[in-house]
Amino acid sequence: MTETSSGRIRVLVAKPGLDGHDRGVKVVARALRDAGIEVIYTGLHQMPEQIAEAAIQEDVDAVGLSCLSGAHMTLFPKVVDLLKASGAQDIKVFGGGIIPNDDIVKLKQAGIVEIFTPGATTDAIVEWVRANCGETQPA
Repeated sequence: MTETSSGRIRVLVAKPGLDGHDRGVKVVARALRDAGIEVIYTGLHQMPEQIAEAAIQEDVDAVGLSCLSGAHMTLFPKVVDLLKASGAQDIKVFGGGIIPNDDIVKLKQAGIVEIFTPGATTDAIVEWVRANCGETQPA
């Protein structure tokens, strides 16, 4: 876990590519913030290079990607590859969106640690982030 002045987990959430639907990512960002997790939201239309660079600069523990455009098979692994190439393979990448089950298997093989699909609760996402990013006690 990254030790910030507050000792909280830091998560960058991003919308890679040309997907302009941001309601879901904003709901997740708010839920994480409300749970005491530090959140950096990069906004819409981010390229994988921008996301990886921001994650490294912000010294985050995890990157949450949201994609509804169908480009998840290209964009999500690209972020993972860029983080690895920069020596930041310890940053966990998780994602969400309308992602077919067959693609979930392939994404996990590509290094995306978890995928949340429609119907996943914000409580489940917060719980997963806490369990997988090293927070020992709720904020």
